[in-house]
Amino acid sequence: MKILYLHQYFFTPEMYGGTRSYEMARRMVAKGHEVHMVTSRQDVKGCEKRYEVVDGIKVHWIPVPYNNNMSYIRRIFAFLQFAFLSSVKSINIKCDVIFATSTPLTIIIPAIAAKMRHGVPIVFEVRDLWPELPILMGALESTWMQCIAHKMESLAYHSSVQLVGLSPGMCDGIAKVGIDRSRIHNIPNSCDNELFMVDESCGKQFRNKFEWLKDRPLVVYTGTLGKINGVCYFAELAAEMLKKNEDICFLVVGRGADEIKVREKARELGVLNKNFYMLPPVSKNEMPEILSAATVCSSLFIPIEEMWNNSANKLFDAMAAGKPVMINYGGWQKKIIEQHGNGIVVDSLDMNKASETLLEFIKDQASLDEASEASLLLSKTEFNRDHLADKLIAVIESALDDRSVAQPNYD
Repeated sequence: MKILYLHQYFFTPEMYGGTRSYEMARRMVAKGHEVHMVTSRQDVKGCEKRYEVVDGIKVHWIPVPYNNNMSYIRRIFAFLQFAFLSSVKSINIKCDVIFATSTPLTIIIPAIAAKMRHGVPIVFEVRDLWPELPILMGALESTWMQCIAHKMESLAYHSSVQLVGLSPGMCDGIAKVGIDRSRIHNIPNSCDNELFMVDESCGKQFRNKFEWLKDRPLVVYTGTLGKINGVCYFAELAAEMLKKNEDICFLVVGRGADEIKVREKARELGVLNKNFYMLPPVSKNEMPEILSAATVCSSLFIPIEEMWNNSANKLFDAMAAGKPVMINYGGWQKKIIEQHGNGIVVDSLDMNKASETLLEFIKDQASLDEASEASLLLSKTEFNRDHLADKLIAVIESALDDRSVAQPNYD
């Protein structure tokens, strides 16, 4: 097939950001499909090339500035700007099927434009339940904006012959809009085992770079420091842990809208550069040495139940590295930990209780070893990238037989 793959935020392993689309697309190419990726180059100055082939993927770069520090209004403008420019590009790329992945929901605009031009089916992937989350975060305050967003959600789902959700909760959210369950497929984020299964010496090399680290137990958070992640929690946890055990240290690797806020919180609590440290973001290729050095890897969110449906990349990277995981939220990821024992769930509000749970876990080497083994097993079985990519490719291939199912619904 010739697949038109639409994703506003496509990153390669040499870049900072999630690489699900890269990993899935290169596996599509390996299966013999031709993949055209229409995406944005957020660093406009680095967009000298508007087209290049990356590991067999034909990437069409569109320069649209975007970063987590932008205001909500500026982000919406970036979404609409990309939707328009990618529509122009997409209608000029002949294809057999369109695979569009959110967020944002506006990715459905170029998908429908290409569908109308080429008469081909759409497969739509839901990475977050939009507009539910932007409304909860205050990004869409006006009633008319919320109404438009809900209309766009309905249009996206009803215009697609097959839909993919990254968690059971996301699949439930799709079904609530009136989509038949037979058209909804749960394909979560997955583990890049070849990348993260490195020799122990890799982690030791990272530890030796820093005088403050050496052999200290290390809890890491790697990823976006956005409002929804609530990484100030990490600083508060470090402050509480400092009262109990000065040896355990916490490391944040990333950037985002709350970066200054997190740093100031750590300074205010007296833990910055004492048992709490911050480093700039690194590429996906550089991440294995950090995770190899970690004792425990974490995934965090502010206490909003709707966020429990998220499918956090950092959680799957940790499992691929064979590391115990720590989360501070509920939902399907909590169930995985409880069922398989690959980590711990800490209290999201009570720092004393959370620090006690973490301390007890770190002090118990047998528990750490068992959790590591469980993470590694999950990465090779249930969340193996190759297996889940095969499932996704099968869904896209089946769309050619189902193109008559979906008709736009503007209600």
